[in-house]
Amino acid sequence: MARLQKKTLADADLWRKRILVRADLDAPCDADGTVTDDSGLVASVPTIRHLLERRARVVLMGHRGRPDGKPDRTLGLAPVAGRLQELLERPVVLLDGCVEPSVVQRARQASERHVVVLENTRFYTGDEAGDLDFANGLARHGEMFVLDVFEMARYPHASVSGVARFLPTCAGLSLEKEIDQFSRVLHDPAHPFVVVLGGDQIPDRLRALANLIATADKVLVGGALALTFLEARGLGCGCSKVDESCVDEARRQLAELGDRLLVPADLVTAARAEPWLRKRVVRVEEHPADCQALDIGPATVRLFGEALAGAKTVVWNGPMGVSELEDFSSGTEGLARAIAGLPEALTVVGGRASATALARAGLTGKVSHVTTGGGASLALLQGLDLPGIAAIQDKVAC
Repeated sequence: MARLQKKTLADADLWRKRILVRADLDAPCDADGTVTDDSGLVASVPTIRHLLERRARVVLMGHRGRPDGKPDRTLGLAPVAGRLQELLERPVVLLDGCVEPSVVQRARQASERHVVVLENTRFYTGDEAGDLDFANGLARHGEMFVLDVFEMARYPHASVSGVARFLPTCAGLSLEKEIDQFSRVLHDPAHPFVVVLGGDQIPDRLRALANLIATADKVLVGGALALTFLEARGLGCGCSKVDESCVDEARRQLAELGDRLLVPADLVTAARAEPWLRKRVVRVEEHPADCQALDIGPATVRLFGEALAGAKTVVWNGPMGVSELEDFSSGTEGLARAIAGLPEALTVVGGRASATALARAGLTGKVSHVTTGGGASLALLQGLDLPGIAAIQDKVAC
């Protein structure tokens, strides 16, 4: 992927325009309809305020959940609109559709003070199908389109890349920051540059490593990915599941990376990922045949911490173990503390589990950037183009 130079809000004439914004409205709610995680909404608030300050008429669209192309009252955007009204401290009006002529008319008649929210775009089959007729219907709400949700930029959906076929398009402030941070990591990293990868999705993570081998000074691996490399080294992984189809590629990368690649020295094991079962910390050479590897051990946390010392650029994507369970979260949280302890480095963190580990330790503000899109960030690390970002006009063309 070439260094991204995409059109942003600073490049656009926004004054009194009707602006259609694709935001992250996929907020989880409890049984009472209260939003339990508003981080996606909060990420787009600066863009919305920026537009309102320029007297723009703002129409927001997005999805919530997986309603499979038909209306589902439990996945409506009413709770999201209510929370947005609190965050913006101005009236937010939720309409009962997206592309119907009556909905378009009501959106255009809304007061300038109001922010309009269209109902869940996934109530229509056309969104995920990338239907251009549906995209054209959405485009009727604006004179300009602003994409401001990084995670969704990897999908060729009507509400993401489709609308950009019909309207001048630019990146919102949240997406602009994502593009800038990943451009720095991928194309101009200060050295030493350390890549930290964990989690599963082994083929994707191996492709990310293959893309970064040329620039990374060190690579630290944990989680299920580490087991693939341990298997490639001929070490047993107990009863842990290993993707055998990926072992040959891991073996090739072991040879290419040499001593730049650090794998765990010890592991936290148990018969299953259950908190009441006995845990054992073992050296990787002594992995019990009847146990699974569920976290990296304390010696590995120290080893990785030493490898990170002095780094100038760090990118981290994926947990070191089953970090959603407290008994197996120490490795991921220990790594989070090590990365947060690098105030002079550019530290970019992606993935829900990695972000959660930082938040649990109260360290979110101690890293340079926590991405809002774990899957999108992994795609960029693989060198893939994201349809949503590709659809935004280049600065040189504006």
